[in-house]
Amino acid sequence: MKKISTVFVLAAMLGGSLVFAQTDQAPKPFQAGISLGTDVFNTGPVDPTTGSPTPEAWTQLGFQPDVAFGKFGVGLNLTFHFQVYPVNYPDQAVRLYDGDWVAGSGANALDWASLYLSKLLYVRYGLKGQDPLFVKVGSISDFTLGNGFIMGSYSNMSFFPQTRFTGVDFGIDGSMFNFPMVGLELLTSNLARFDVVGAHVVVRPLIGTDLGLFKNLQAGLTVAADTDPGVYYSLTNPGSLSSAYSGPAVAVFGLDASLPLLNSPMATATAFTEAALEPNGRAGYMLGAGGKLVSLFLWGAQLRLLGPGFIPTYFDANYDIYRNAKAVLMESSPTGSASVGWFATIGASLLGDKVSSSISLDGPFAAGVVGDTYSWPHLRAVAHLGEGLLPGIYADASYEKYALGSVSNFFSDIVDPTDAIVGLSINYRTGSSVLSLLYNAKWMDQQWKVSSSLQASVKF
Repeated sequence: MKKISTVFVLAAMLGGSLVFAQTDQAPKPFQAGISLGTDVFNTGPVDPTTGSPTPEAWTQLGFQPDVAFGKFGVGLNLTFHFQVYPVNYPDQAVRLYDGDWVAGSGANALDWASLYLSKLLYVRYGLKGQDPLFVKVGSISDFTLGNGFIMGSYSNMSFFPQTRFTGVDFGIDGSMFNFPMVGLELLTSNLARFDVVGAHVVVRPLIGTDLGLFKNLQAGLTVAADTDPGVYYSLTNPGSLSSAYSGPAVAVFGLDASLPLLNSPMATATAFTEAALEPNGRAGYMLGAGGKLVSLFLWGAQLRLLGPGFIPTYFDANYDIYRNAKAVLMESSPTGSASVGWFATIGASLLGDKVSSSISLDGPFAAGVVGDTYSWPHLRAVAHLGEGLLPGIYADASYEKYALGSVSNFFSDIVDPTDAIVGLSINYRTGSSVLSLLYNAKWMDQQWKVSSSLQASVKF
């Protein structure tokens, strides 16, 4: 079984932007979609050997209307899951999945609010990076603040499609009021709970001057916090922890600066730095640079000075899966010694971003500490195939691997399933119809925990 898992991981890396990422392209003034498919949830009888629910297939029927007016758009997601003559419930002709519309026993007002806000597929105004004012509400897979040393590529979709959260990304730039010296971005992963929240304030003190490169100097302040790290313990259930975290909120603070050094058709380059402070005196600092070559190739490099127990990019792409375990670490005083670390990324974007991919690696120069997942090298690979290159086909894939070198050696651990997370989205469009396969797999408790979906949709 482990060999099969390894083959799948390699296929996902070679076959493959972030899985299930939403597009920022504006929809038509009015359209609606109907979808029919199959989702696999872990809702079956408990497996006595693992103590976890077994996978079950549910038929999905959904209706998604959306309306757009200029830069503003809104869409709904009204979905039902059901089983006809379910195997585990032979006395029922039709079984409905309560999780679609019922928060469950013991649920509080926040649970109900989170459930019904998830019916909001998206709300948007403007486009990030293009408009001085933008708002995006819904499932978001690319929350990044500042230079990403505190929060980078954070996603609120770790439990999709079984559980969906409605987040908010809001930004406003002073240029909207003829005051381009300041900018602000605010975000939350769940509008009902405000559990993961963040803010980034930007100051451009020299803009409008004649100081050459230095007029584009930008300084910023980042604050990110998790007000309830144990809230999704029942969804992740990491085997090494006996109960959900119930301690104080986890807050991370940072100061950053960036300065564009080169901006030409052949190459761009920006230098940047950031210092961050985590709970109980954990501190980290990084100095780096990044950019593009001939508008095709992406590159980036960082040198990191890490204090004892400091975790770079604390809010990363899979933070919701590991947030309980991370909070437990933050609650205690750090041990060990300071270290010097590194980060490197390379990528390519071709044919007008229709094909793109990137690989990022980070870790310490010294060997990691046994039992400390975050003191070992870490890899993230993403790939994107957009519409228009292959007839009707577009896809996304991602592969993330923690603690490289902690099981065997660095290269062997890349394809070892331990601490790995795989995501895959393949779509085929013909006319107004789309056939989609979504697949997420997380290696937890010595086994793959899989959520998947196969669906057909029609827009009219």
